[in-house]
Amino acid sequence: MLRIEDTIFSLDLLEKQFICDLAKCHGSCCRYGDAGAPLEKDEADILESVWPVVKEYLQPEGINAVENQGSSVTDKDNDLVTPLIDDKECAYTIVKDDIYMCGIEHAFNEGRISFRKPISCHLFPARMKKFSDFIAVNYSQQPVCAAAREKGKANGVYVYEFLKEPLVRALGENMYNELCIAAEDLRNNKSYRR
Repeated sequence: MLRIEDTIFSLDLLEKQFICDLAKCHGSCCRYGDAGAPLEKDEADILESVWPVVKEYLQPEGINAVENQGSSVTDKDNDLVTPLIDDKECAYTIVKDDIYMCGIEHAFNEGRISFRKPISCHLFPARMKKFSDFIAVNYSQQPVCAAAREKGKANGVYVYEFLKEPLVRALGENMYNELCIAAEDLRNNKSYRR
């Protein structure tokens, strides 16, 4: 683990390599899981407010799921998450060329809303959890991301590098810069062995 101020990072973020490969995984992270995407309280409120616009982008099953369950739901662990379609894919997914993508992000990319997507989705495959006195950021190695690990290795891109934009969004530019310095130091430290 690496601690920078009040944030603890898993070393896997600095050592593992990763680049999403949608052509191979087909957006499986939006399609499979035991619950919807984790949401912050303010994100649940935002999803409620942007629903009229986002609705225009979704498949009928997703619209029905949100209209029947709500724009956010509470899961079995009492956490706020996005609703699912038949306990499978996220209700906010759209499918293009057999690839599952985020309808919220599609509306954002077209300039219709200012909210890109939940930070948990943007940070994937990293997970961020806030505790009373620190924040933990961990890499979650998922079987559906095997192609992303291969692509990251082939291109020499580390998880934290791939996740620059969401890490800056979540933790700020200064924290990200400190993380980059620490990662470089770890790689350059000849005595460092995992």
